[in-house]
Amino acid sequence: MDMNYILSLDQGTTSSRAILYDESARAINVAQKEFRQIFPKSGWVEHDAKEILSSQLAVAKEAIEAVDPSKIAALGITNQRETTILWNKHTGEPVHNAIVWQDRRTADYCKQLVQDGKAEMVTARTGLLIDPYFSATKIKWLLDNVKGLREQAINGNVLFGTVDSWLVWNLTNGAVHATDATNASRTLLYNIHTLDWDKGLLDLFDIPEVILPKVLNTADDYGYANLKGYKIPIKAVAGDQQAALFGQLCTKKNMVKCTYGTGCFMVLNTGKKPVSSKHNLLTTIGWQLNGKVTYALEGSIFVGGAIIQWLRDEMKLLSSAEESESLASEVDDSNGVVFVPALTGLGAPFWDPSAKGTIFGITRGTSPAHITRAALESIALRVNDILEIMSQETGKPIKELRVDGGATGNNLLMQLQANISDVMVIRPVDQETTALGAAFFAGISAGLWSLEQLQVQWQEDKIFNSEYSDEKRQSVLKLWKEAISRTINWPNA
Repeated sequence: MDMNYILSLDQGTTSSRAILYDESARAINVAQKEFRQIFPKSGWVEHDAKEILSSQLAVAKEAIEAVDPSKIAALGITNQRETTILWNKHTGEPVHNAIVWQDRRTADYCKQLVQDGKAEMVTARTGLLIDPYFSATKIKWLLDNVKGLREQAINGNVLFGTVDSWLVWNLTNGAVHATDATNASRTLLYNIHTLDWDKGLLDLFDIPEVILPKVLNTADDYGYANLKGYKIPIKAVAGDQQAALFGQLCTKKNMVKCTYGTGCFMVLNTGKKPVSSKHNLLTTIGWQLNGKVTYALEGSIFVGGAIIQWLRDEMKLLSSAEESESLASEVDDSNGVVFVPALTGLGAPFWDPSAKGTIFGITRGTSPAHITRAALESIALRVNDILEIMSQETGKPIKELRVDGGATGNNLLMQLQANISDVMVIRPVDQETTALGAAFFAGISAGLWSLEQLQVQWQEDKIFNSEYSDEKRQSVLKLWKEAISRTINWPNA
């Protein structure tokens, strides 16, 4: 019986999704389920790890109902990165809620490490910055704050994993405790040059190595998932942004993609050698295949589509996220309103965890349409911050940006991106390239596809070109840079 389907599990920040692909890499069944966002204190963000698992299992079982499960050649996993879970090795019970990548509770500890002169060593080994974003300080917080946990961890009774490891461990009924190089490279504990957990970093963060998962290739053997009585080989694991880079087939040096999800994440393929950023971008692993690493530069923006969710859920300006396009289109511009979406601090290239969201330029004439348009512009402007830096890092202007993620369905946002950045914005037919990338890795690992075959599958849906004059573009950028400077210096501006 031919095994010609690939199941992709896409575990995101706000929902779990499963997509079943046929032998032509076309999505034939999709299932999705949202789960709770938990906010115990200001700046703290948590998930229930068991709810992550149950939602992912539910959609996986739903997705495979479209075919005979025995025909599924492989399963690939892609996941929200940096989110940290510790669980009891024997019972499988989480010891605490998952601490989400957006969480800022360790900001003071990170600031102290920088003041103690640790930043240079950490960046040299990991390609990352000392920031609450990454997993290491979250692990330390849990070990220090959950009663008795550190002793249990030292004795080998506790396991750590980012969401991929949590899923693999549960899908394999505890048989496999592993992660891949892309996720390991986001922990602040993994040396991206030696490709090992770094003992110096483990000592710095006071984390016992015994809790860490084994690091495998992105396309590798991760055991078997038991779904509805069928054993499906898990053939790939990749962090969501790296999966999207591969799903966009940015397989050549200097190709770049941006995913517009809860946050916005831009990743540039830098080839076989890591590029050290001079402007606070992250050097990371794009993927590892057959022991060979492709490196990348990444700019992380913590709030992207989340600003539209905020307008909908907290401010009640929208009844749905989709309404943002029609409402913002009621006006020709933002009428001087500038929105800096620092709802969870500012990521690259500013890295200011204490920054707060700000809205400038409000007058008696400001309407919900102006606020909404300014919010959409803010997403494009934050992406442009990263594009400008990437051009400086590589010495080459970026003329093409491949885009994906839920917010790319907003044509106004995509047009604003082209206008503000003066780039060709290319949206593919399949915009769920995070799940697609995991499927590509798994399909290659299972021998279903070659990279050359996949290049043929990728298709453009729409191309957006700039409609702004240079004068208009510079006017918008000038106001933005003024707003950013005031936001970073608040309350001393």
